[in-house]
Amino acid sequence: MSVLHGIQKCKSFALRHCRPVRDMAAVGQRLVACMLNISEARGRDVVAQVAHAAIACRGGQWREGTTVLNVFSDEEYNRSVITIVARIDVIGEAVLAACERACGLIDMTAHAGIHPCMGSVDLVPFYPLGEKVGLEECATEARALALALTSRVDGTSAFFFGSADVPRNRGLAQRRREMGWFKKVVDMSTIHPDVGPSPQRRYGLTGVGASPYVMNCNVTIDTQDLAVGRKVAAALRESGEAGLPGIQVLALPHEGAVEIACNVKSIPCSSSWAGTVPWPAFSISGRAYHHVPARLITARVAQLAGTHGVAVRGTALVGFTPRECRVLAEWALTLGIGEFWTKQHQLYM
Repeated sequence: MSVLHGIQKCKSFALRHCRPVRDMAAVGQRLVACMLNISEARGRDVVAQVAHAAIACRGGQWREGTTVLNVFSDEEYNRSVITIVARIDVIGEAVLAACERACGLIDMTAHAGIHPCMGSVDLVPFYPLGEKVGLEECATEARALALALTSRVDGTSAFFFGSADVPRNRGLAQRRREMGWFKKVVDMSTIHPDVGPSPQRRYGLTGVGASPYVMNCNVTIDTQDLAVGRKVAAALRESGEAGLPGIQVLALPHEGAVEIACNVKSIPCSSSWAGTVPWPAFSISGRAYHHVPARLITARVAQLAGTHGVAVRGTALVGFTPRECRVLAEWALTLGIGEFWTKQHQLYM
């Protein structure tokens, strides 16, 4: 059984059993998710050590109220996404421990990979899960994390985005453009981070912020022509002619094809976009948000690629939807499973 199929089985099991979960101890806790992006995938032991650092206290004890739900690694990109969920009172220390471990193990001077990146720890986004945690609280955690990391690991630096970027509230894509994240070669001496010294080659630069939940949905199209992929991406992104709201896109060569790599932002609910079928929705501090479903992204990519005579190979969702993330986290925390990402197959195969 493939890793992705195993994850889908685990998701299905938890969602089918979400009614019993409602009676469990973790339900109603003030939870925050962090999709930690690190610039390593080929060294599996390195990735595992970073994930373990998030859940392990000194002495080898599990950090109470914390779980790592998923670890997604792409060796060609040389990038991993670690889904950490914890109570708001412990999310900061969990993510900081993982960041410190990553900085100690990942040297950007030796990094190679197709995916754009700037830091050993490339991205640290905090997402509120549910009604009881607001964006402002996540922004506070994000800013504290950046200050703590740059204090504890000499030579690290960071920029803020989203609600942590006070008072301008600039989005991740804008901040990345300002920092040169999309460029193949960056002159680090020209970058002015929000926290820490001028970026050093050893650690690079880390983006730290807070926003409503962002998913990663990657659609592979059956071509090696990157120009076609870029045309599809340009039309698909929210500013494009056939764009979908909340979609930010890169077209990247991947495993002999082209991957349309999408960041799927959660946006305030609007009936003008959702059509006849409601999009998946959730609330933050009384405000309703929703996101474009993966099936619609796949269908739109198929339509756009089809105009160039190119078919879709498949779609991969990195991690979980907001609802899946919350349900699985409540379940894992109730059962006391910190290493949830290592237990999925054992529990449900």
